[in-house]
Amino acid sequence: MKKIYFACSIRGGRADQPIYAELVGLIKENAEVLSELFSDESLTASGHSHLSDKEIWARDMSWLKTADGIIAEVTNPSLGVGYEIGKASEWGVKVLALYRPLPGKRLSAMIAGSPNVEVFEYQEAADAKTKIAEFINNI
Repeated sequence: MKKIYFACSIRGGRADQPIYAELVGLIKENAEVLSELFSDESLTASGHSHLSDKEIWARDMSWLKTADGIIAEVTNPSLGVGYEIGKASEWGVKVLALYRPLPGKRLSAMIAGSPNVEVFEYQEAADAKTKIAEFINNI
């Protein structure tokens, strides 16, 4: 079974957590999600209080290195997600960025313009189901 690292905003805000949970459910139909806990409603913007920043970095980089692909929800800007996408691109790991266009928000040019990132715009999580399945099948 393929392994997917799901990236989303944590410290940048958790308002989209229900969408993250739906997307993780869709990914799990076709792959193992290494970072499923990022979609958990109990996770707050404070992150994992029982882990140090260094421990979080080491855990997440370990998951990222073993992933067959990255699916990142990028609607809510996140320094961490940008970093993870950059590392994945550097390592040659395929990236699917899911973006919900919203009034007053624009996707970073560093994501939208990257030749190593496939961007898919959606409105509802279910809109991304076919794209997620295609992405996983093609990695």
